[in-house]
Amino acid sequence: MTETSPRSHAGRREWLGLALLTLPLFVLAIDASVLFLAAPHIGADLDPSPTQWLWALDVYGFMIAGFLVTMGALGDRIGRRRLLLLGSLSFSAVSIWAAFAPTPEAFIAARAMLGLAGATLMPSTLAIIRTMFRDDRQRSFAIAVWMTTFSVGVAVGPLLGGALLQAFWWGSVFLLAVPVMLITVALGPALLPESRDPEPVRVDLLSVTLSVAFLIALVYATKELATEGPTPVVLGILAAGLLCATAFIYRQRSISNPLVDPSLFRSRVFRTALLILTIGIFTVTAVNFLVPQFLQSVAGLTPLEAGLMTAPIALSAIAGSLTAPHLAARMSPAVVITAGAAISIAGYLTLTQAAPDRPHWIVVVGGAFAVLGLSPATVLTVDLVVGSAPEERAGSAAALSETSGELGVALGIAVMGTILTALYRSTLTDTMPGRLDTAVRDSALDGLPAAQHAAEALPPNLADALLAAARDAFSSSFNTVALVCATLALALALMTTLWLRHPRTGDSNDTAAKQPNQGTQDQPAP
Repeated sequence: MTETSPRSHAGRREWLGLALLTLPLFVLAIDASVLFLAAPHIGADLDPSPTQWLWALDVYGFMIAGFLVTMGALGDRIGRRRLLLLGSLSFSAVSIWAAFAPTPEAFIAARAMLGLAGATLMPSTLAIIRTMFRDDRQRSFAIAVWMTTFSVGVAVGPLLGGALLQAFWWGSVFLLAVPVMLITVALGPALLPESRDPEPVRVDLLSVTLSVAFLIALVYATKELATEGPTPVVLGILAAGLLCATAFIYRQRSISNPLVDPSLFRSRVFRTALLILTIGIFTVTAVNFLVPQFLQSVAGLTPLEAGLMTAPIALSAIAGSLTAPHLAARMSPAVVITAGAAISIAGYLTLTQAAPDRPHWIVVVGGAFAVLGLSPATVLTVDLVVGSAPEERAGSAAALSETSGELGVALGIAVMGTILTALYRSTLTDTMPGRLDTAVRDSALDGLPAAQHAAEALPPNLADALLAAARDAFSSSFNTVALVCATLALALALMTTLWLRHPRTGDSNDTAAKQPNQGTQDQPAP
């Protein structure tokens, strides 16, 4: 084993570069959440059909999930800074297109291109952080800051979007990205180093096609399963996606220029960190997805009141993300992740006590502790994934971590939403008043909002009985989902204890640092 010199500490330029790298992620976080605020205004102006509107909502996520791996590999080959600047410039241009889209078709196309441009940003920024921060502790903190930016963007996005919509037309929420991305393009060459694979090979187009087909099919199928159930079409798309995944894995093992280097998965730390990251985001998605629904539909709060009530949950995510690296430096990532999982379990068990006649703070406190406990897992596993990969594969490793996160979100919404819906229907079928006609019963079984709408046409006594039964059914289902999440958090803690506590020699996040340098260099900015 060749000895290398000690890693240098990051200086002023690197920290300024980190501040610059948070800007694209901040924009992505806002862009992911602000569309729901602008939806009524866009619908009134463009008048899309229901199918067109579904595509406008979903195509952004489909494109990001489908092209993350491809863009990560492309950054390894052409340079991560170059890809980031090209992606930022493209995102800025397409944001203008989206803001002034004259038809639903143009708006859908703009959203698709925004997703494609967005797929270049996340793996590029994370790979550049890997290059700039060679010291383990500094890199862990830098990744925590980077991930915290997304939580801040999700929390601040609706506030900024609401202010813009109050004063301007709906396109203004997309123009918000333009100056931020142009700042990245202007300052990137001066503050960000360039790095790439020193021996780049051509991109295998068949691998790109198979990976995109698999990821888009998987994300689409999980979304549809949550809303339409296991229809033949959805199951067929899922089967086709899994077939593409099988072909993709086989091809990566058999060609000399794989899109995803199979050798990355030889590291136990890499494999385990990806799995824990997916489970952690899958589990915490239930809080982000279901708590606002509970506060509005069961507790009867307005959207603004529910948003304010969930502020402690967002603050908990920020606190957990920023403190995790400091705690891991004093103990170990495994200990911090396991302890955090225990806190998260307590939070989910608190959520199992939520009910229509109980105080709202039970939901808020339970959600805050659940998110606080899982934030270290998401931050530290991203650091382990990126740190355990050789530097010339940093872009591919970053893309795989981001893809795991996207799949965690998609699967979390689909699976938890399906469980909640199935339990709600089963419970309400047995508890709703028997004097309802078939149309009202069927409508109430579609969900709590539908039950509330159906109750508006009923006599007061019958309406109150239906609403009480619907709220109790939703609350009971919510409690069960929280219990499932507590079980998943326990499984996460056990996996961390068994597979991350005692990494084998040469299988830690220092592996890449202990190997001979293979030529990847941080080229000075022009």
